[in-house]
Amino acid sequence: MAALYEGYTLCGLVPAQNQSNSGIQEVEEERDCDHVLVTDSTRSVTLYKVSDQKPLSSWTVKQGQTLTCPAVYNSQTKEYVAVSDNKVIRIWKEEDILLEKTFKATVSSDIRRVHSVPGEEPVVLFQRGAVRLLDSLLSAPQQPIEEVLSQEEAIRWSTLVVVESQQFVIFTTEQKGENFLYLQRLKPNTLQRYRLEREEPGLSPLSFSASYTDKHIRLLYLYPNGHVYQSVVSVRGLGAEEGAQALPLPRSLLLVLPVGEGLLEAASALVLDEAHVAVVGVPHPSAGAGKDFLCIWNTNFQTLQAGKEMAGKIYGQLWSFSNKLFIPHGKALSVIPYECPKSCLASALGKLRQAKSDESKAPASVPSWNNLLHGEKAPPSRAVETRKTRTTRKSQSAPSSTFDQVLELIKTAPAEEIQKEVDGLISRSDMQDLQPSVGQLASALVSRSLDDAAFYTPSTLAQLVHTRSLCHSVCPDLVLLALERKDYFLCQLCLQFFPDIPEAVTCACLKTFISMSDVDAEKVSLEPDSVSFMETLMAGERGPVGLQNGFSPTSCDEERSDTLSGGGAVINTRAEDKEKISTPPEQICPVGLHKTVLLNEVLLTAYSDTYLLPHLKDLSSQQVVLFLQYLQYLYLKYSQDGFPQMNGLRSPSLSQVMDWVCLLLDAHFTVLVMTPEAKGLLLNLHRFVKSQVRLVSELGKIEGSLQELNKMKGTKTDVGQYSIEVIELF
Repeated sequence: MAALYEGYTLCGLVPAQNQSNSGIQEVEEERDCDHVLVTDSTRSVTLYKVSDQKPLSSWTVKQGQTLTCPAVYNSQTKEYVAVSDNKVIRIWKEEDILLEKTFKATVSSDIRRVHSVPGEEPVVLFQRGAVRLLDSLLSAPQQPIEEVLSQEEAIRWSTLVVVESQQFVIFTTEQKGENFLYLQRLKPNTLQRYRLEREEPGLSPLSFSASYTDKHIRLLYLYPNGHVYQSVVSVRGLGAEEGAQALPLPRSLLLVLPVGEGLLEAASALVLDEAHVAVVGVPHPSAGAGKDFLCIWNTNFQTLQAGKEMAGKIYGQLWSFSNKLFIPHGKALSVIPYECPKSCLASALGKLRQAKSDESKAPASVPSWNNLLHGEKAPPSRAVETRKTRTTRKSQSAPSSTFDQVLELIKTAPAEEIQKEVDGLISRSDMQDLQPSVGQLASALVSRSLDDAAFYTPSTLAQLVHTRSLCHSVCPDLVLLALERKDYFLCQLCLQFFPDIPEAVTCACLKTFISMSDVDAEKVSLEPDSVSFMETLMAGERGPVGLQNGFSPTSCDEERSDTLSGGGAVINTRAEDKEKISTPPEQICPVGLHKTVLLNEVLLTAYSDTYLLPHLKDLSSQQVVLFLQYLQYLYLKYSQDGFPQMNGLRSPSLSQVMDWVCLLLDAHFTVLVMTPEAKGLLLNLHRFVKSQVRLVSELGKIEGSLQELNKMKGTKTDVGQYSIEVIELF
């Protein structure tokens, strides 16, 4: 069956003043499944890394200008394309900062949308229905643009579909209550116009979605009365009857969704695959009024297979990329992972039991209709019998507890008995829908632990976290409970496996880890891979230091008299300070082994700068200095020629280390400048930055030469066993 998993917030929203608009024009997939472009309804385009929930870049047009067309990514040129003020095409690269200094071209007619798919040239759709390839349009921006639509006809929706290496622009229009579908094929250019059947009483579609399967373009559209229709257009012979006359477009009723009282206002239906449709803004059949849901329906069996309540106002917008749904609601743009496996009637009815992989090798019994419809059990297979014989006599004599019985047991039973029952429940092969079950078990255990100071089940909670069916949203008190009980191993597991830990909780973990003594930290049992990484890193901390990334401690001797200025204050290096800096303290790790492992887990946790900065300001100056010293130590180790690359071990990257350095300085720079203990540290960090600037400057001088060498790779020919080549670099 289809499933909706725990989501997370990608970014906040600034809804329009009338609250009817989410403030987002479009969400577009960028270079891969982990990057998206978000264009707001006014002036800004932001590039996000989805897995980190982090903005990477942002671009804004000047005050008074408006982005009238959402940005898209041109995979052929690795550039971004957007339209401002209806007629100005803007093109820029990721490294560009100011849009005003990038390429602009003004065209002769208003643009409706720019569409782009990976590997293909972007296509421009004009307000009056004309279509141009981007390069063709930019070769003569002021070329005349024909009007395809009649005077009172307006485009309501459009998309781009690739069919057998050909691009099709699909758009719908509305004219005097009539709705039309246009299919524009490029290379060769052909246009076909269809008339959609009327929906009584004079309703117009709320949303459209298009897909391509089996040589047919499939159009899905949702009406305010909850009717979801499907129309299928064959791409064979498309354009043979091209002309102004609109052909009737047959339709079939796919779903009748519950609408409650009245009609739907802000709703959307989106095709996920051949058998599943995602719907937002439509009431849940079994929920009360006033609640908004995101649902997945199976169109083959007319069944609701997954639903998730969405807090706040629903705006009727929904996008899907790489098994993730993007939905604006309330004041947030959320990302909801989903799964739509192929369904059979048994799974649609919720009666199919999933067998474990070791049972799949044995011949399975064929279920009858009585088994499926009335829940009658089939005879156990041989694999089941074999597995049962391996259990202990004690487990054979006592029947397994049900899920509800275990929940009741958690309220009163001792920890040892709960551990045993939870072990049996999780290991059972017939346990369905593991994620919500694990969430309820964890919530019950945490609730009792908070109420009863004498009760705590660390191994059981760790086992539940190890199932990877938990997240912070399901059990929000778990991490804070682990910190309260000083269960740092459980904290480590949560930081590793929870994708949605809030920034406030991340900072609470950081504050606890940085404050604990090294002696206490060494008593904690931690995950072996993370410990192995730091053991290897610290093993040669007194070894020779090479030069990499433009920095070496010995290369900074001439810079000892540098000054660091900030906030109007200047810090001078005195002669007695030179003595202290001559042996760089950053070569020795300032904290113990296990403490470094816990701090690394914080560095690896996803965060948003905007939400993290306010919580970082709660750290004391001593905590900040110690954390910066550790980050400095990591930076130096990563910059050594002999730094071992240990793939597969949990370790923060150099970019993550530098991001945290920047965040701490942003949050505490003024305080650090006034703290005597931080002076040497800030001077070292200042020299690090200076060395990087020098390195980038030197690389810039040879950039042209490197580009020429790169070009020569593709033109190299076979010259035999020996040759002399003269390379001229300009």
